[in-house]
Amino acid sequence: MHRVGLIVPRGFQLLSLAPLTAFEMTGFGLAKPPPADSHYELHLLSEHGGPIRSSCGLTVETEAFDDPAFDTIIVGAVTAFEMAPSSANLIAFVQEAAKVSRRTASFCNGAFVLAEAGLLNGRRATTHWIQATSFRARFPNVRMEEDRIYINDGPIWTSAGMTAGIDLVLAMIDRDLGPEVAKVAAKLMVINQRRMGGQTQHSALLDLTPRSDRMELVVAHIRQNLRSALSVEELAAIANLSPRQFSRAFLAETGQSPARAVERLRLEAARFMIEEGRHSVKVVAQETGFADRERMRRAFLRTFGLPAEALRRNARQAAVATA
Repeated sequence: MHRVGLIVPRGFQLLSLAPLTAFEMTGFGLAKPPPADSHYELHLLSEHGGPIRSSCGLTVETEAFDDPAFDTIIVGAVTAFEMAPSSANLIAFVQEAAKVSRRTASFCNGAFVLAEAGLLNGRRATTHWIQATSFRARFPNVRMEEDRIYINDGPIWTSAGMTAGIDLVLAMIDRDLGPEVAKVAAKLMVINQRRMGGQTQHSALLDLTPRSDRMELVVAHIRQNLRSALSVEELAAIANLSPRQFSRAFLAETGQSPARAVERLRLEAARFMIEEGRHSVKVVAQETGFADRERMRRAFLRTFGLPAEALRRNARQAAVATA
């Protein structure tokens, strides 16, 4: 039994509760084979206990701080752009919990609380991208990496904003009970793609927001067929337009040319595979449609300022540093 405590601050962001659902989904035992221990015991905590009101007005019941010995203690997020200093009681509880719990985590700007408690000094951490600059100014001893979904540095886990907490919890489940259980939990939550910690908070797909169904079909086709040539003629056929009509319409709806959109989606997929480290650079180039290493190298230099090999070395060094 994994005992999980989520610290719920006043004015908490409702999405801080959503990641707990991933823990809950492990209790259905649908993984094959099922884990020996597939249950998490969940607790909502606050300084004084009782009802805590969220930023949108919904209220939840909480337990007062008491025994700090949890398997996992997590600090939830608040809906605020400027973070006020935490109370001495909260900081003291987080510090004590970190000493006696297996791991300590935060969702979104809950990272500010971990930093105030001194738990992030010298460590890598992330938070919502919009608060990364103010975080870095307040806590210069923390290695803030705002362009990450989540970061695991030793016993400390931090996530980016909003739904990134779900990705962090799925990674915890993967670590605790295995990838099959995490996969089943994600499926039960109707998550169509698990995001790994190294993925950027800014997805190329968010910048491709076509207004018409036909262009949405094109974007989906690109994403699902990165190994293909993806010529303008091929994409125009998906949209049932002539190549010239398609190019004009795609640019008007997305602000990008078809060629630029294809390259950005290839780069996003390639960077993830490179940092994940499971495949050679040659295989990554082939799987993401760059065809050869040199073409991908030029694209990486143009976009990231580094070749793929350098990004892989950086990712490995970071992994070694946090082991």
